[in-house]
Amino acid sequence: MARSPESPAAPRVSPPDLPREFESATARRSADLLAASLDLSGTVDLAYASLEQCTIAADADAVDLSGATLIDVDFTSVRIASLRMRDASIRRVRISGGRIGTLDLSSARIDELLLDDVRIDYLNLGGAKATDVEIDACGIRTLDMPQAELTRMRFAETRSDEVDPRGMRATHVDLRGLDAAAFLDANSLRGTTLSSYQVQQLAPVLAAGIGIQVKD
Repeated sequence: MARSPESPAAPRVSPPDLPREFESATARRSADLLAASLDLSGTVDLAYASLEQCTIAADADAVDLSGATLIDVDFTSVRIASLRMRDASIRRVRISGGRIGTLDLSSARIDELLLDDVRIDYLNLGGAKATDVEIDACGIRTLDMPQAELTRMRFAETRSDEVDPRGMRATHVDLRGLDAAAFLDANSLRGTTLSSYQVQQLAPVLAAGIGIQVKD
């Protein structure tokens, strides 16, 4: 793929557009919430809900937002063992600070997502279609991106123990700020941008992928 001098293009991520005042609200399945402030605990079912211009605080075991629509939503310093947003529609969402055990974004449709200074044990982007994603100063133990379609995604000062990019389709994906201990399939990194140091680290895997045997 030919690349312009501007490649990789930076993600176009803006903060959530939030009102000055919020109404306290109760979380429930299929809820329709506007300008609401949610404080979540225990096990929370918000599957198929609609959240617009909302703030979320949480110290919870599980939060289910499967199939939900989130527009202009701000998660701040949350502690959640399992945050499920499978098949969700996400636009201008920010998650800053805190700790998440499992963040499941598989098959989600994402347009403007910022993860800032979050500790995540397992981040699943499998099958997601994501445009304009910024991951900054995060620690991610396992990052799964199989079959994901990623456009304008950038990492900065982020560490990961293991990255699975198998079948990923990447356009303007900047991995230079991702310090990964291991990539499970370097051949699936087509379309990404790496630093020269990262390429040196991946050289044995890349060589094996095209049938080159390396011996000293």
